[in-house]
Amino acid sequence: DRQTLVAVLQFLRRSNLRESEEILRREARLLGDDLGGSVATVATSSPGVAAAAAVPPGKGEARGDCGVGPSSRREPREVGSSVSSPSSKITHSGDVSAVVVEDQPDVSAVLSAYNQQGDPTLYEEYYSGLKHFIECSLDCHRAELSQLFYPLFVHMYLELVYNQHESEAKSFFERFHGDQECYYQDDLRVLSSLTKKEHMKGNETMLDFRTSKFVLRISRDSYQLLKRHLQEKQNNQIWNIVQEHLYIDIFDGMPRSKQQIDAMVGSLAGEAKREANKAKVFFGLLKEPEFDVPLDDEDEEGENEEGKPKKKKPKKDNVGSKSKKQDPNAPPQNRIPLPELKDSDKLDKVMNMKEAARRVRLGPECLPSICFYTFLNAYQGLTAVDITDDSSMIVGGFADSTVRVWSVTPKKLRSVKTAADLSLIDKESDDVLERIMDEKTASELKILYGHSGPVYGTSFSPDRNYLLSCSEDGTVRLWSLQTFTCLVGYKGHNYPVWDTQFSPYGYYFVSGGHDRVARLWATDHYQPLRIFAGHLADVTCTRFHPNSNYIATGSADRTIRLWDVLNGNCVRIFTGHKGPIHSLAFSPNGRFLATGATDGRVLLWDIGHGLMVGELKGHTDTIYALRFSRDGEILASGSMDNTVRLWDAVKAFEDLETDDFTTATGHINLPENSQDLLLGTYMTKSTPVVHLHFTRRNLLLAAGAYSSQ
Repeated sequence: DRQTLVAVLQFLRRSNLRESEEILRREARLLGDDLGGSVATVATSSPGVAAAAAVPPGKGEARGDCGVGPSSRREPREVGSSVSSPSSKITHSGDVSAVVVEDQPDVSAVLSAYNQQGDPTLYEEYYSGLKHFIECSLDCHRAELSQLFYPLFVHMYLELVYNQHESEAKSFFERFHGDQECYYQDDLRVLSSLTKKEHMKGNETMLDFRTSKFVLRISRDSYQLLKRHLQEKQNNQIWNIVQEHLYIDIFDGMPRSKQQIDAMVGSLAGEAKREANKAKVFFGLLKEPEFDVPLDDEDEEGENEEGKPKKKKPKKDNVGSKSKKQDPNAPPQNRIPLPELKDSDKLDKVMNMKEAARRVRLGPECLPSICFYTFLNAYQGLTAVDITDDSSMIVGGFADSTVRVWSVTPKKLRSVKTAADLSLIDKESDDVLERIMDEKTASELKILYGHSGPVYGTSFSPDRNYLLSCSEDGTVRLWSLQTFTCLVGYKGHNYPVWDTQFSPYGYYFVSGGHDRVARLWATDHYQPLRIFAGHLADVTCTRFHPNSNYIATGSADRTIRLWDVLNGNCVRIFTGHKGPIHSLAFSPNGRFLATGATDGRVLLWDIGHGLMVGELKGHTDTIYALRFSRDGEILASGSMDNTVRLWDAVKAFEDLETDDFTTATGHINLPENSQDLLLGTYMTKSTPVVHLHFTRRNLLLAAGAYSSQ
């Protein structure tokens, strides 16, 4: 009996018998950590049954950590509370009920909150009454209160359908669906197909809407006005929905304008709560390791042969001196374990520094040259592209389930010799790395077979020894670029995997998919190390922060989340896009994030303050590629509208208003016009841009497949 269990657990907690409580919880499978992320507003801030407490929503959120099971679709259900809906408030204070984890959300429990029904014929009257009141209120309140239209419309419609008033529901939908904001059209299309109670069982959209409270940010004055109106009219039906299904984040101060609200709304569950973006984020860069001198000596001998002896010496010194200063916003160096640098990595870093010395300084006066790699005759359907950091190889993932790797330098791709041949090689010779390569295998293109579905994401490891690919078949594969064979297939996602990316330090990688979660892996573990659960729809793109301590994920729920790799917590939720997110890019200094979506807008975010700081308009179709130049002066965006656009990132991020008031209330003031940030637009003949990459010297490489239509 669950209630007895809960009572016993509470008794053990009060008596400080932690171990017994843990054992009982394990036996009874009351897994507190397995709360399916912040899908349901369940808090851990109250002294209750260890993290399995469900307290009134809105105090905090329990999110999945590394101990989360394979299914992200788990949602908590409260037991022992007066109403069995996950978002209902628990009336008895002090008493905390436990959360039982089940494989499938119990739909009847989720829907039962729709039981308290009013007179179905009056729903239209209630809604139009409220609409009239809001439209006649003062301008300053009208914009804020208009945010109520959409969530109320959805809940009232669902309530009518659930209580089997089908004709009333239909007429309600037809009368008011045209009043909703244009960016909710896709959701409304799904909603219009739910016309019978039976349709609601197991419908994902339905469950999302029910289990996550829709968040509205409203000033205290506007809220009081609304409350007074609903109480005077005794409009309990609407008041119940507001109490039951909406989370109103009230702030003190001036109401926000229509532009300010429009910039931030549009996601599946409304805006982010202000609390969600308060945690401290270490967005600074880690200190570069300093190299031993012998490595440099060998290097200079090599340089002498080329006849350019003195080029690197001064550069090395100032890089060394610069790296001694620790960035005040950087995470502790050992906050997460990072792999040791191998000698080859150090050589590569030295090469990188030499290249950086010859890097072109970009700016409005000096735009990069763009080299476009067009995939011709790509009848297999190009679905993903990546380019190595040193720009020596390019990989394409295709819809025919192949992964193809090209060399883009005159140096051909070669495999390592067979074991028998390797045993004959003198291991002490200087050119042993050359000798182990089999010249007979040299070619410009290698095709990797192994996936059984379209390949949606590819990523080279920083040391260029490995390649990741993820596919519709639910696996992520790790390929060796020495032997061009598959080393591991990582199975954790049960559904298509849309994106994968290596950490900038190698070893770790992230994947995100249709099962709504992102997973953090290490190349030498079969199981994921962390599961990041919280998105309400597919995780469509993933990116590591340059310091590798954080991961950004973009989703079809139209939000971007930033996750802490150390503990699996969600530390930022960014809302504002009006369509699924398809591209993410961190600025090289780690302070900013740029995101692109199907709405054709690029949004810029200040990670430290958790604020939107810019909006770049110009593209007319989905933005699939974003990349900052190596020094961060220029942001390049590539879109399905067949253009590459270059934006002035320095200007976009200067003079930011991030005072305490803005941070506290989210009153962001975006410049009216982003055209003065646009430095150039470059059309292709008929090639959508799917990938962008700046070489170490700031030449911009772009890639896409020519489409004949």
